Amino acid sequence: MPRPKTHDDALRVRLLDRAGELISTQGASALSLRKLASDVDTSTTAVYSLFGGKPALVRELYVEAFDRLGRRLRAVTPSDDPSEDMVRLGLAYRESALADPHLYGVMFGDVIPGFEPDEDAHAEALAALAPLQDIIHAGIDAGVFAEPARHMAMACWGIVHGLVSLELSGNLPPDLDVEPTYERALRNNLVGWLI
Repeated sequence: MPRPKTHDDALRVRLLDRAGELISTQGASALSLRKLASDVDTSTTAVYSLFGGKPALVRELYVEAFDRLGRRLRAVTPSDDPSEDMVRLGLAYRESALADPHLYGVMFGDVIPGFEPDEDAHAEALAALAPLQDIIHAGIDAGVFAEPARHMAMACWGIVHGLVSLELSGNLPPDLDVEPTYERALRNNLVGWLI
């Protein structure tokens, strides 16, 4: 009979979430494997067993962050209205950031000094954003959006990233009704890309 697996995916996720929390609240220097293991009530052996060491843990944290974003973006089922799909995609982006704010800086900030994603990790990160490209290309093919697709993708991503970054960092006015303002910004940006 095989030995039961004690270092399972649930522990992996708890360790990654806690690592993200430590980095986002206390900085990269707060991430030690001993502290991480203690905070999650496991052993450093478990951390090494799951990740192999700190560099691999940081890489896995980066990949996990983009994987979660990608899952939310892929959950937006395309319809026959590319403009509405783009708005829904922008809302899913914000939803992902608010669900995992401790991972947002890992994806898009420079919170881990010296970390450079390897080629595979970088490819996985780009794959998370594929739904954006897919909807833009569908809109261009349908004669709804103007080209070039690359410019539209950067503008749309810039809008959502900028607004979400301001929200997560607490730099929006306290009296701003964020959700409808965010959606309105998404819709207004799209007007410039319509044919």
